[in-house]
Amino acid sequence: MKTVVCFGEIMARLSPRARLRLQQAMPGELEVTFAGAEANVAVILAQLGARADFVSAFPRNAVAEACAANLRATGVGVERLRWLDHGRFGVFFLEPGSSQRSGEVLYDRDGTSFAVAGPADYPWETIFRDAGWFHFSGIAAGVSAVAAEATRAAVAGARAAGLTVSCDLNFRRKLWQWQPGTPASQLFAATMAPLLESADLLVGNACDLAAVLGETFVTDPANPESHRPLLRRCAERFPRLHWIALTLRQTRSADHHAFGALLYLPAEDRLVFAPRAGDGARYAPYEIGQIVDRLGTGDAFTGALIFALNTPELAAPDRAVAFASAASCFAHTVPGDFCLCRRAEIESLMNGNTGGHVSR
Repeated sequence: MKTVVCFGEIMARLSPRARLRLQQAMPGELEVTFAGAEANVAVILAQLGARADFVSAFPRNAVAEACAANLRATGVGVERLRWLDHGRFGVFFLEPGSSQRSGEVLYDRDGTSFAVAGPADYPWETIFRDAGWFHFSGIAAGVSAVAAEATRAAVAGARAAGLTVSCDLNFRRKLWQWQPGTPASQLFAATMAPLLESADLLVGNACDLAAVLGETFVTDPANPESHRPLLRRCAERFPRLHWIALTLRQTRSADHHAFGALLYLPAEDRLVFAPRAGDGARYAPYEIGQIVDRLGTGDAFTGALIFALNTPELAAPDRAVAFASAASCFAHTVPGDFCLCRRAEIESLMNGNTGGHVSR
């Protein structure tokens, strides 16, 4: 498997311990980790044994250096990072949810190095040398108008270099504020739709796909087949797509989700899903009843899917989506955005070992 290049922004994530509200924890102590959708994808790829490089724009300061060291420690390549003398390192605050109380994210990312780095700051021809796959998400383009231009240049460079291109839509309504007077959903669709014309793999959820299409569809996350009209319309709109993957999440409370996914092959109008019941014919989502950390779990799905599609023994569509769904389920058990895992653990869960027994 050739190198996967992941492009986007990573930030410092500050969160209270013990599910406190921010006003309870401040002044006081907050836990600091690093988090970013594309970096999360690179981390799980590296954990699974693939070569993954993260590309972003970092300011020259101690926080950014600590982040690069943290990424390097997980196995992610950081040699292609761009170090700038202007901009800052972004921060977001996470107030974890609990039971019927939703979680909340507060961004502090205006003026970051990534937000002000334009196309000229990234030598894509050099960056893509020896790479085979390029991954980005809607977050990269949603940060600022300049970042959106840089993302367009990245996608064009990846296509020119002959790389396979994947995109996770990752629509974040709190972003997409860089064109005053234009609603976030409208700016998202107008920006992302042209980029998807160069994508081979599209990942998202039903709401994200409907948003980028600017249409309304009735879907049920408990019924994978109900998504077929949406998937067909998406394939019609973006004919280059080889795969469309949707996560199927039912939020029962902040601590309890039912989770699975589907993979659609447009050329065959074929839909496969995971996990399945014992008879193999019925969708039976993972019931994740004690969520440790919700953030980054969709990125674990995306990274594991990219890995599976490039691994011969996992590449069959039904196995690929089963492996990726298991990886995402596993990610709910790991604190922080990064899914620190081993391939054997994911395959064990994929194969039905859900008991949580101690391995001695």
